[in-house]
Amino acid sequence: MKGLILSGGKGTRLRPITHTSAKQLVPVANKPVLFYGIEAMAAAGIEEVGIIVAPETGEEIRAVTGDGSAFGVSITYVDQAEPLGLAHAVLTAEAFLGDEPFVMYLGDNLLRDGITRLVDTFRSEAPEALILLTPVPDPENYGVAELSEGRVARLVEKPSEPATDLALVGVYMFTAAIFEAARAIEPSGRGELEITDAIQHLVNTGKRVDPHIVHGWWKDTGQVHDMLEANRLILDDLEERLEGDVCPESRVEGRVVIEPGAKLQRSTVRGPAVIGAGARITDAYIGPYTAIGENVTIERAELEHSIVLEGSRVYDLEYRVEASLIGRNAQIARGPTLPKAYRLVVGDNSEIAIP
Repeated sequence: MKGLILSGGKGTRLRPITHTSAKQLVPVANKPVLFYGIEAMAAAGIEEVGIIVAPETGEEIRAVTGDGSAFGVSITYVDQAEPLGLAHAVLTAEAFLGDEPFVMYLGDNLLRDGITRLVDTFRSEAPEALILLTPVPDPENYGVAELSEGRVARLVEKPSEPATDLALVGVYMFTAAIFEAARAIEPSGRGELEITDAIQHLVNTGKRVDPHIVHGWWKDTGQVHDMLEANRLILDDLEERLEGDVCPESRVEGRVVIEPGAKLQRSTVRGPAVIGAGARITDAYIGPYTAIGENVTIERAELEHSIVLEGSRVYDLEYRVEASLIGRNAQIARGPTLPKAYRLVVGDNSEIAIP
């Protein structure tokens, strides 16, 4: 069995962060989102993984992820010239996948319980497809499934009037029958080959498509609030590890990870939280559900429920920063002189709230 991870797409909902980096490499709890999917496949015993990449971000993903040996898998990169839909991505990877069954995993998704049990079920039950479903409050924004006698009867992509609240999670399992189905469908109104249409073709031609209802959490990290929620969920499972330098005047409360080379001076870190390698936290407060990246500097400031990417500096702030995603090598500070004024350099599609 092989694995296919989709890491194309432009990540428009995560701009401006994704103006300079692939959305699948934005870290959650200080680990790129993409890594969670690769690790889930390795844990399920999948040794050959293909990663679909786009021209804009392919080189960056190759450089960060490598040949897969760090994860215990072998990675093959598959170029998709244009994002023409999930079914198109499947066809693009056909040469890599061959006749083997495979798991398709959207690279910006997180599934708490992994896929090991699901892969075992797929292997033992041997349907043509196994799809993951979860109840959502806004099914009109997802592919939605209708079931009949425990099997998938109908799939609709982003219906205006959903018949159920069961949305497709971004993990699918297929046999090679999906290739014929993907070739049989036409592009949707948005010009894409929809995976929901390909799965519906399997159903219409009498192929067995089994559902699996996800009971643990699942997150699509496509938007900032989703990233922060995923960060919170992962940090909830954090195991304490203190390997950095914590001075006597500092306090570490709850489950906290302090990576090697990090230094706390006269500061409080209240977990769950993670402080990356080489970070400097001075006269500061780091609150729960915060991930501080490598070589970040926090001085005379307070942060909570936030993600700060590597190399950034936050200092001399009057108010607490919360529910924020701060990109790489950013600098946030209060100006030292009067008259008081805001001085901003703001990228496209940014969002700033000032008290």
